[in-house]
Amino acid sequence: MAVTNDPISESVIEFSGETIMSDDKLNDEIEKLTNESDPMNDTDSAEALERLVDIPVEVTVELGRKKVTVEQLLSLKSGSILELAKVSGDPLDVVVGQRLIARGEAVVIGDRYGIRITEVIVDTKSQTSRKLDGEEV
Repeated sequence: MAVTNDPISESVIEFSGETIMSDDKLNDEIEKLTNESDPMNDTDSAEALERLVDIPVEVTVELGRKKVTVEQLLSLKSGSILELAKVSGDPLDVVVGQRLIARGEAVVIGDRYGIRITEVIVDTKSQTSRKLDGEEV
């Protein structure tokens, strides 16, 4: 893994021959795009978006969380069970670059897990969202 400086994006991480933008820089670029509301500037926005579409990003699906003490952490062994704060049936969070982008439900596809997106987060600052069936929240 090598970190290089690039005039377009200040921090670029190269891993296995692929160039990947850091989460912070990716969030900055997304923030710039969402803040550009000048209708006369659509061409610039489209060009900026075009630079981002091929960047690979890691998607994380969060099943749940739990706070434990260091003592509890050290006592974990094979077969230990951690009860998570999330209730069974609650939607799972889909996160990219430490930003909540969607929610969904777990599905099984053959012998693998997947997620069916049920809600897309439109504005991550105010956490407003829209359900996929078109109903506004």
